[in-house]
Amino acid sequence: MTLANALSVADMETIISQAWNDKASIGVSTTGPIRQAVEHALHQLDRGRLRVAEPLNDGRWLTHEWIKKAILLSFRLNRNEEIKNGPGDTVWWDKVAPKCTDWTGNHFSEAGFRAVPGSYVRHGAFIGKDVVLMPSFVNIGAYVGDGTMVDTWATIGSCAQIGKRCHISGGTGIGGVLEPLQASPVVIEDDVFIGARSEIAEGVRVGQGAVISMGVFIGASTKIVDRANGEILHGHVPPYAVVVPGTLPGSARADGQANPSLACAVIVKRVDAQTRAKTTLNDLLRY
Repeated sequence: MTLANALSVADMETIISQAWNDKASIGVSTTGPIRQAVEHALHQLDRGRLRVAEPLNDGRWLTHEWIKKAILLSFRLNRNEEIKNGPGDTVWWDKVAPKCTDWTGNHFSEAGFRAVPGSYVRHGAFIGKDVVLMPSFVNIGAYVGDGTMVDTWATIGSCAQIGKRCHISGGTGIGGVLEPLQASPVVIEDDVFIGARSEIAEGVRVGQGAVISMGVFIGASTKIVDRANGEILHGHVPPYAVVVPGTLPGSARADGQANPSLACAVIVKRVDAQTRAKTTLNDLLRY
């Protein structure tokens, strides 16, 4: 049994946290427990056995800073290398290998997801069973739950957490986060629909079953206005909310003229049968 295989989660956390405190001394020549702990942590992320963030029983999410440290340390431990076999003999120059390097049909059958040509997943990202990856990009540390559709030109940023049976529509940007360490990743909970060309970033959490319309931009400071009661939220879309883009009127200046209006997100209703009919996943795509 190698050291890496013998490492527990507690062992990895201890080694990586100690290495982080002396990261200036770590480089491509570093060997031994530090390299093995980092590589094992990324391998476990890749398999979905570790997650950068995980749900707690009370509905909150816990972010594991030490796993983000492992990802960042891997950039110090590894040098850029040529990555071959892209379309038309394209090559890349990177420190992170593609997830599916040297995979055969048996590997894909075991993993259970479908990867359409043009999709790109970096090692250290987990893709669940019955996921469909259209031409898209999934970054290191991300987690994509079972049955989710990642549509064309969508981007799943580093460490983003995507639940089961979600639809991430074409051109959507799910923001990533590695720095600062205390920053939480974007969390998209189960059964969420994100409309085309929307952006969810800066640690925003979208609750289960919510529907985000086309072209909605939500960051940590974005005002999310519930039209039914005027409540203003930040950083969290409630479960089963239906959200569309909107604007807030600008305040009046001293000269009596109005300041420019500001973009916001508006909760117009809760999910109903009509909304579900428009956003229900097509099971045929997963066979």
